[in-house]
Parts: sequence; structure tokens; C-alpha cells
Amino acid sequence: MTHTQKRIIINKVVMSLSTLSAMIGMTFLFWILGVLVINGIEALNWTTFSEVGAPPGYEESGLKHALIGQLYIVGVAAFAGVPLGILAGTYLSEYGQKSRLAEIIRDVSDIMMSAPSIVIGAFVYAIVVTPMGHFSGWAGSIALTIIMLPIILRTTDDMLRLVPATLREAAFALGAPKYKVILQVVYRGAKVGILTGVLLGVARVAGETAPLLFTSFNDNFLNTDMSEPMASLTVTMYNYATSPYEDWQKLGWAAAFILSMFILGLNIIARVFLMKKRGK
Repeated sequence: MTHTQKRIIINKVVMSLSTLSAMIGMTFLFWILGVLVINGIEALNWTTFSEVGAPPGYEESGLKHALIGQLYIVGVAAFAGVPLGILAGTYLSEYGQKSRLAEIIRDVSDIMMSAPSIVIGAFVYAIVVTPMGHFSGWAGSIALTIIMLPIILRTTDDMLRLVPATLREAAFALGAPKYKVILQVVYRGAKVGILTGVLLGVARVAGETAPLLFTSFNDNFLNTDMSEPMASLTVTMYNYATSPYEDWQKLGWAAAFILSMFILGLNIIARVFLMKKRGK
């Protein structure tokens, strides 16, 4: 057997194993999605969105309190995390570049991205919840902001560094100050990539449960006061799904379906934007 024939055989074997592995992974993915869609849609109705949580056995029970609480907690986290992440990524790319401080920040952000979310929840519990003496929606948003920040930071840094240096040089040659070059040239060239990072960051924190158990805790009532314990869709789903009551379990399936479709939608939108950028 010649060397070429061996390479052809090895290539076919590796391709076959790779294809088989991909098919197995896709099978489990569609299996999970199928079970989720079947059980989730079956549990969905108008009261799911119009009514708050009720004791087991009540027909008028829904997830309105959890949906609004999730919107508040994630919305505040995005309001704080998105601009901070973009500004920090801008510093790394445009000012810090390859300085020692910038490299340290990059290394720390990489470590933070791989840190277990429950550890971040425990950290926020120690520095926010314990001094306040009670759980709160603010504490939940702080935990999610910490999780979101390194994702947006690194994405912004990477996307800005992909903008050709010649564009910056041309703008400087026309007499534009640095801040205008960043705002009108660099940001425009990287806007799709930055938006993709923002969507991925929001999608990541929207599905977190562990940090909210330590921070915002949960509430079975509608509450819009961020200084008090606040319901979230993720924790409510966990509580309902693990309860012994059939009606709560159905609401747990509905919550899982709503949350999964939201996160899946954000990820698909982010991938579409990224593919468009690569196509250009």
C-alpha cells in the first residue's frame, strides 16, 4: 500500500468518524428540543402570560411575575454591562493595545468567562446581599453584569482589532482627532461584530439560574421593586419543575420553552449578523 493510499484511507476514516459524531450530537440536540417543544407548547396558554404565580391547584396561575422579573434583572444587567464592556474593549484595542496592563485585563477576562456562574453568585452574595441583609433584584443584576462584561469586552476588543489600521491612518491624515476616528471609523467598521458580542452576552446571562439563587432569590408574586427579592424565569422554572405538583410542573415546562426559544433566537440572530460580516 502506497503512502497516498494510506492517506486516502485515513482521511475517509476520520471523515466518517467526524460525520458520525456530528450526527450523534445533532440527534441529541433535536431530541432535547423536540421534548421541550412538545411539553412546552402543551403547557402554554393565555394565563401563562397574564396571571402571576398561584398555589398548587389554582387554574388561574401563570408566569407573569417571573417574566417581568426576568426582564427587569436582565435589562438592568444589559444596561450596565453593555456600555462598560464596549468601553473596556475600546480601551484594550485603541489605547492599551499590547501594553502590560491590557494583556493582564485580557487574561483576567478570559478567566472570568470560564468561571462557574455559581462562584460569581456566591461572590455577589458576600459583597452585596450580606451587607444589605436581604436578597434583591439589584444583586441579581450585578451578578449577571459581572458574567456578561468579559464576553462583551473580549468580543469588542477582537472586532475592533480586525478593523484595518489603514482606515485609522487615513482618518488621522485628514486631521480627525482620535475620539472621532474611533466613533466614526472604527466603530462603523466593527458594528456588526460588536452587536454580535452584545447579543451573545445577553443570551448567556438570560439563561443563568445559579447566581440568581444567591442574589435575587425568588418571589411568587409580581414585584417591580429592585431593592426587594424578585422573581426570575430561570429560578421559577427550577422551583416549578422540581415540585411534586403537576400544574406547577407544566408551568415549569412552559418557562423552559419560553426561555429556550428566547436564547435560541438571540443566538440565531447573532450568528446571522456574524455570517453577514464574514460575507462582506
